Amino acid sequence: MGAPLIAYGLLAVAITAETFATSCLNASQQLSRLWPTLGSIAGYCVSFTCLAQVLRYLPVGIAYAIWCALGIILVTLMGYLWFGQKMDIPALVGMGLIIAGVLVIQLFSRTAHHA
Repeated sequence: MGAPLIAYGLLAVAITAETFATSCLNASQQLSRLWPTLGSIAGYCVSFTCLAQVLRYLPVGIAYAIWCALGIILVTLMGYLWFGQKMDIPALVGMGLIIAGVLVIQLFSRTAHHA
């Protein structure tokens, strides 16, 4: 039986908060700007608190794999939209391979579906 829906909801909150925190970290200019720095700290606190709860239901490797794949997509998107950062084809292919690995785990591995 798979993890309860609440685990995936908390994981989504954790990933969203981490994406926000990482974007704020970039905007903080090496922690030299107050509000982005505080946003980064708050985002990481929310993110890790939610991730800690997710680990009641999902193995750490699976939770972290999902976190990484979705985090890569979201942080790359935020970097492009907010900071004008562009990715070349090799970078996009590499990220795609990471995401493909997470999909293989989620769709085909019994490890991803434990109670």
